[in-house]
Amino acid sequence: MKPFAILTSHIAAIPTENIDTDQIIPARFLKTISKAGLGKNLFADWRYEEDGRPKPDFQLNQPEVQGAQILLAGDNFGCGSSREHAPWALMDWGFRAIISTSFADIFRNNALKNGLLPVQVDADTLRQLLSLVAEDPATQVDIDLEKQTLTLPDGRSVTFPIDNFSKTCLLEGVDQLGYLLKQAAHVAAYEAAHPARVKTRNP
Repeated sequence: MKPFAILTSHIAAIPTENIDTDQIIPARFLKTISKAGLGKNLFADWRYEEDGRPKPDFQLNQPEVQGAQILLAGDNFGCGSSREHAPWALMDWGFRAIISTSFADIFRNNALKNGLLPVQVDADTLRQLLSLVAEDPATQVDIDLEKQTLTLPDGRSVTFPIDNFSKTCLLEGVDQLGYLLKQAAHVAAYEAAHPARVKTRNP
C-alpha cells in the first residue's frame, strides 16, 4: 500500500446523495477476489450505455477529470452492502481520497483498511467545492493527512476526523496486518524478556 502524506489533485464531482455500494460497483462484478481491473467497472450502470458505450454526460467520462485522485460526493456516501470491492474499484480507477459530508460506517472502515482516505467536511465546504469545480474543472485542493486538513484554493483550511490507528497505517503505507508485522521485533523482544506464563501440561 502506498503511503499517504500530502495529496494535491483536481477533483471529479458526483454530488448525488446516498450513493450506495451497488452503484459504486454493481453486484455482477463481485465474482473476482482481485483488486486489479475493477476500476473499469466503477459506476458501471451510470457510466456506460447498455451496449457498452461510455455515456458522454457522466462525470467520469469527461476528459477534464481524467487523472483526478479526489472524488467529491454527496452526503451518506458508500451506504448499502458491505462489499470491500467498492473501495477497491475506486482506488483502481485512481482515487486516493473521497470528500463528502458523511460516509456509511462500513464503507469508511473498508476504505481506510485499503488506503482510501474518507475526508468528512461540513455542508458549506462541500457546496463551496462543488461551486469551484463547476466554475473551473481544473480546481485543485490539498489534503494533508498528518495535519488532517483540507486546503481550498483560497487558502482556507478545514480539518477532518480520522482515528489514530488508521492515520498511522495510511501514513506508513501498511494495512492492519502489515502494521502488526512491523512490530514483530518488539513482540519477540517482549517474549524473550518475559518467562512463559502458561506451561504446557503433559497428557
